[in-house]
Amino acid sequence: MTLSKTAAALFKPFEGGRLKLANRIVMAPMTRCFSPGGVPGPNVAGYYRRRAENGVGLIITEGTVINHPAAEADQGVPHFYGEEALEGWARVVREVHEAGGKIAPQIWHTGTARSREKFPDSNVDPVGPSGLSLTGETVSAPLTVEEIAGLVQAYAQAAADAKRLGFDAVEIHGAHGYLIDQFFWEVTNKRTDKYGGDMVDRTKFAVEVIEAVRAAVGPEFPIIFRFSQWKPVNYGAKLAVNPEELDRFLAPLSAAGVDIFHASTRRFWEPEFEGSDLNLAGWTRKLTGKPAITVGSVGLDSVFTSLFEEGKGGEPAGIGNLVERLERDEFDLVAVGRALLSDPAWAAKIRDERIEELKPFTQEALSTLS
Repeated sequence: MTLSKTAAALFKPFEGGRLKLANRIVMAPMTRCFSPGGVPGPNVAGYYRRRAENGVGLIITEGTVINHPAAEADQGVPHFYGEEALEGWARVVREVHEAGGKIAPQIWHTGTARSREKFPDSNVDPVGPSGLSLTGETVSAPLTVEEIAGLVQAYAQAAADAKRLGFDAVEIHGAHGYLIDQFFWEVTNKRTDKYGGDMVDRTKFAVEVIEAVRAAVGPEFPIIFRFSQWKPVNYGAKLAVNPEELDRFLAPLSAAGVDIFHASTRRFWEPEFEGSDLNLAGWTRKLTGKPAITVGSVGLDSVFTSLFEEGKGGEPAGIGNLVERLERDEFDLVAVGRALLSDPAWAAKIRDERIEELKPFTQEALSTLS
C-alpha cells in the first residue's frame, strides 16, 4: 500500500476550541477493561504513553465511568472517582506528558446498557430516562428529577477532577446508545417533563451536564462532546434526518459550552445526508462553526462493526481521501481507533511514510495492552 498523496495535513499544528495540539491525529476512545476494580495501573499508563511517544497529538482515553453505582457495563472498566483510581489516572497523565503528548479522559455513564448478568453480585439496577433498553423494553423505573440532578453533578465532579489531575481537556460521552444518548433518542426517552418531548427538548439533560461541567472546569478548559446518530441495535438510526434538524439538535449543546464536537460514524467517508459529500463531522463544523473530529474506520479496510458481526480484523488502508477532506477543512481533527490499538507507532509510521511497516488489526489486539 502507498499513500495516494502526502500526509502533511495530518501533521499540521492545531489550535482551536481552547486546545493546542502538535498535529491533527487523535487516539479514539476504546474500551479495554484492563483496570481491575476500576483502577488503571502502570500497564494502562504505559499503553497510553507509547501512543504519545509515537506522535499522537491528543489521546482520548477509553470510557471512564462517573461516580454512580450503575455507571459501568463491564468489569475492568476504569473508574474516574475514588482515591486509588484517580491516583492511577494521575500516573497516566504524567507518563503521557513526559512523552510529549496531550490527553483527555472520556467521562461516561452507560445507562440501561448495564447488564445485570455481568454483575451477578450487585443489586444495582440499570438506569435511563424512561428505564427502557435500546430495544424499548422496560428494565427499570424512569429516573426521577432528583436522580437526574445527582447524575449531572457526578459528571461535573469527574470533569473537575480531570482538570485537577492535569488532563488537557475532557470529553463527555454522549454517543452510542449510552445514558446521554438515551435522553436524545425518542425510542428510549418517553418522558413528559422537561427532559422529554421533541428533539430539542430531549437535549435538556445533556445541556445541564455540559453547563455543570463548564462551571466545574472554568472558562478556558476544553470540553469535547461525542455524539452519534447510530445505535448498537440500529446502525441506520438518525437523531436528525437532514441538516436543518442537525442544526436544531447541535445548537443548544454548542451554546451550553462545547468547544469541540466528536462526530462518531462507522465510516468517515460516507455522506451524512443526500445532496452533499459532507460527513457528520463536516456538517457539524459547518453548522456550529466549532472544530470537529471525524472518526470511523480510519486507516483500515473494514468497518469496526465487522469485528463483532463477522469476527474480522482489518488490513492497513490508504488515507488519501481522508487527507483530501482534511485539506479542504471539512473537519479539523482525525480520530484513529483500531489502527492505533494494534500499532502504537501508527502515527509515526504515517508521518515517516513507513507504510510497509503498518500492522494489521486482529482480534488478538483486544487481549493485550500493546
